[in-house]
Amino acid sequence: MKKKTIALILALVLALSLAGCGDSAEQGSVYAEAANWAYLETDKSADADVFFVCPTVYGGDADSFNMPMDDEAAKSDFLGATNMEKGIYDDDARFFAPYYRQAGLNAYELTAEEREPYLQTAYEDVKDAFAYYLENYNGGRPIILAGFSQGADLCIRLLKDCFADEEVNELLVACYAIGWSITAEELAEYPQLRFASGEDDTGVIISFNSEAESVTDSLTIPAGTRTLAINPLNWKADGTPAGKEENLGACFTDYSGNIVTEIPQLTGAYIDAERGALKVTDVAPEEYPPVLSIFEDGIYHLYDYQFFYRNLEENVGVRLDAYLAEQAA
Repeated sequence: MKKKTIALILALVLALSLAGCGDSAEQGSVYAEAANWAYLETDKSADADVFFVCPTVYGGDADSFNMPMDDEAAKSDFLGATNMEKGIYDDDARFFAPYYRQAGLNAYELTAEEREPYLQTAYEDVKDAFAYYLENYNGGRPIILAGFSQGADLCIRLLKDCFADEEVNELLVACYAIGWSITAEELAEYPQLRFASGEDDTGVIISFNSEAESVTDSLTIPAGTRTLAINPLNWKADGTPAGKEENLGACFTDYSGNIVTEIPQLTGAYIDAERGALKVTDVAPEEYPPVLSIFEDGIYHLYDYQFFYRNLEENVGVRLDAYLAEQAA
């Protein structure tokens, strides 16, 4: 069945396609309340929807490892962090971004096993929000799934749960899971997961983790792990290097989403064969410090979006155009 035919019937079958998402879309969902969304662009006219999962902004404390939904200061930071990346995605899309009980930065100081219950709490909210969105707001529109860091982790979990259904998976333009790892073993376990191999393939995962050439271990790519990656400068998934002349613009944004500084051709990059990390050239760790104590010098995690802002922005449009062309074929 061609994609355009499937699209015509999706609105009728979506209610039957939520089994992978559990019972999250029931009327009792907290996401029936607009106040529980950082963005809920139901009135905008656009060709597609973006479902965006915010990165970690909540610090946490000894008594709290998940962001309370009534913490107004944390929600303000949450909105700001979302705004910093929103401009990459929303040129021709409605934007949906739920508040959720994200795991705090303090959770990332724990072992992966100790951290998991707090991430599960966060994921329950994101899954609830996505299921509610899918049943009540989507209406058969193409979906760009996007997140950064913890948000990328939770996007990958959504792909595993909610996109196992063929009709839902047909809606996926792409999943931009930036700043988190995805392995070949995970792709083998979940057949609906496919990794990007070029600049315009659709229904795929786009992911990379930026670091200096000297780094051999990090929170996102522990030593001994090999993650999959695609280079956002040349859209190659192998080790083909991209020079800084291919960088359309690094953009450093504020909490309102304004571009404060733009630097064309800031850096080149290549994918390391051993770790699958995106090795960033032409900048030094002392110029771009990790900021957060959970990262060592040379880990450019906080700059994953900023270093490659214009290339990512362009690519979202390229993939959406390719998806829409496939629909029309």
